[in-house]
Amino acid sequence: MSSGNPFSAGFRAARANLIPGLVIQVLMVLLVLAYYCFPPAHGWFASLAAAKERWGYGFSYTSSVIAGAILPVLLTIAVVQRGRLNRGDLSGLVFLCLFWGMDGVIIDAFYRLQAVIFGAHADFSIVFKKVLVDQFIYNPLFAAPYTVACFEFKNQGYRLDRVRHIFTTRFYREQTIPALCATWAVWIPVTSAIYALPSLLQIPLFALALSFWALLVTYITARTGTQEPLRESLGKVVPD
Repeated sequence: MSSGNPFSAGFRAARANLIPGLVIQVLMVLLVLAYYCFPPAHGWFASLAAAKERWGYGFSYTSSVIAGAILPVLLTIAVVQRGRLNRGDLSGLVFLCLFWGMDGVIIDAFYRLQAVIFGAHADFSIVFKKVLVDQFIYNPLFAAPYTVACFEFKNQGYRLDRVRHIFTTRFYREQTIPALCATWAVWIPVTSAIYALPSLLQIPLFALALSFWALLVTYITARTGTQEPLRESLGKVVPD
């Protein structure tokens, strides 16, 4: 682990993800504008909301698995690896399916809790409170440490005796804080867009954002020939 300034590391990670971050932010804003200002899109949004209402947490699990695991892994094999299967592809896919599926369920539960606490309406004050709690309480206290710890566990060969360091303040400072900085740079505008929509559309929009993000970063990885943006990104959507 590096002993440098964690905020400097976070800034480098945010800069590495600048282009996909800006693209995903623009796409999310356009989707919100389409919901409120483009009547022909209402049928598509209604179908997403109906699917979420019907399948509940099953929708959250499945859509997150497709967006965060299956699509980016398939793109990685097709583009980054030029169609060649590597030894760790299957185990990496299983890990990502389990991680993103559970993450989708957790986020769904968190969104529901926020709706109970602050209300389900999408006015400015409610959206502001939800984003504040999401990014500056939920994220630093749970989401970021949980995500970084899970990927560290994977990178250490799923051996419990090699991950004791994840419970130290040093690990939080050197690994979690940079991930948080990278996350804030991209996802504060994205979560604002998500909370600006009705509750039933928030998980579908999260899944869309995750899929766009995963595919964009995977594509940029293929174009640049480096996995540095992926390794410095909280999502870490491509297996090692």
